[in-house]
Amino acid sequence: MLLLGQRRAGLVAAASGTALALLDQQETVRWWWNTLPAISTTCRADRQVQGTVDELAVQRDRLRQVLYR
Repeated sequence: MLLLGQRRAGLVAAASGTALALLDQQETVRWWWNTLPAISTTCRADRQVQGTVDELAVQRDRLRQVLYR
C-alpha cells in the first residue's frame, strides 16, 4: 500500500499487523522488554572498556615518543 501511494492505509495496516503480532507473542515481547536494560548496561560497559583501551593506546604512543627520541 505504501508503494501504491496509499500511505495512510499502509500505516494502518502495518500498525494493525504489529499489534496483532505483539498480542500473539506476548511472552517473547515480555522477554525482550526485560532483557533490553541488560543489553543497554552491557553496551555502556563496552563503551567504557573501549574508551579505556583507546586511552591506553594514546599513552603507549606518548611513551614510545619519549623513549625513542
